Amino acid sequence: MSILHHSEFFTTVNHYADLPKAPFPEIAFAGRSNAGKSSAINVLCNQKRLAFSSNTPGRTQHINYFTVGRRGETYGYLVDLPGYGYAKTPMAVKDHWNRLLSAYLQERDQLKGLVLMVDIRRGLTDLDIQMIQWFVPLARPIHILLTKCDKLTNNERNKTLFAVRKQLTDLAGEWGTVQLFSSTNRIGLEEAGEIIGGWIMQARPKQSESETDAVQ
Repeated sequence: MSILHHSEFFTTVNHYADLPKAPFPEIAFAGRSNAGKSSAINVLCNQKRLAFSSNTPGRTQHINYFTVGRRGETYGYLVDLPGYGYAKTPMAVKDHWNRLLSAYLQERDQLKGLVLMVDIRRGLTDLDIQMIQWFVPLARPIHILLTKCDKLTNNERNKTLFAVRKQLTDLAGEWGTVQLFSSTNRIGLEEAGEIIGGWIMQARPKQSESETDAVQ
């Protein structure tokens, strides 16, 4: 069973200073509004409503943390970042998101990997590329999930996969990987779960359960 299946809600924050102080590795999930981020988190964690998707795109304005681990022990966090790119979001909110996301992606020591949701029908947008460019200097892995791939034919999927893989190689070099994904049809679920779980297991601190509880 994937360690992601033991995920639970931990906390929500709206300011960088309020991020958890614990040394657990963090895997961030980012993407445009309506790219399918909440659905992907839920299906990867084998839960229906762990991450909530709003009926109003761009409404989620906080960073949400979910624990990952086994037997009551925390191995790391999944970090659900605010969706971006919704045109009707007020400018003040957009500015706050930009500052928060930029600081988090560029300065957060606990951040060990980025999972970027990209709607396969759109491909990489300018905002997606900006997210990658913020993160690349950390020299940590980026994995793109080309979501909603069930909406395209096999030929269309593979064409977009090839194009995005080339773009990502140009932007991130050896740190970037990409795959097809569908929350609805569970395409790519096992591959994504293994990659994300592997990042956490590789980076998690080696602590006893009592030490882990004390940190939390």
